[in-house]
Amino acid sequence: MARIDDYKKAAELARTDLAEKNPKRIADLSGASFEADANGKAYIGLEFLARDITVTWPELDICFKESGEEPPLQEQVLLLHYLKGAKGLTPADEWIAYQEVPDGKFYLDAFVRRAKNPMVQVFGNQPELMVKLAVERYGAIPMNEGDVSVRVQAFPHVPVALILWRGDDEFPPEGTILFDRNISKILSAEDIAWLAGMVVYPLIGMAKA
Repeated sequence: MARIDDYKKAAELARTDLAEKNPKRIADLSGASFEADANGKAYIGLEFLARDITVTWPELDICFKESGEEPPLQEQVLLLHYLKGAKGLTPADEWIAYQEVPDGKFYLDAFVRRAKNPMVQVFGNQPELMVKLAVERYGAIPMNEGDVSVRVQAFPHVPVALILWRGDDEFPPEGTILFDRNISKILSAEDIAWLAGMVVYPLIGMAKA
């Protein structure tokens, strides 16, 4: 488990790197909006898990547009890494499993514990609830994979697929989380594992509520 100091260091490194880059160029590559005021301060706006995020330049301060509150530090790191890694690549429309991501096998156990298993444990016996909540929370789009599935737009150029198979008398419910092939050109395997958990856990919280 990463420590809070590790997140702070990761955020500091990403901010230092991004501050030297052209914010308009970063916005174009990441699918974000761009505005600049007369004082030279720039603002990038993008959607992250169906919430509007504003990033100021050159400070690289991050807040939710509607409330002005900062996202949790871990989410800030992921947002900064997305902006840093975005290359203007739109989705390839080819799904891959987590273990197909470069270095994914190294983080596979953490990914399964953090995202896949919790999703199956909560929604395996009520898969339609996952679809309902994902549509409600993220505006997700139902898919035709597995028995039930949805496509969640995590970032402008990063979709994530949640897939479930119903159990029967012989086999328990099963599920998987797939990613567009281009994600590995934007985010690291560790970031992708954290992203999967960020998609799943709000739905679990809604289900338990």
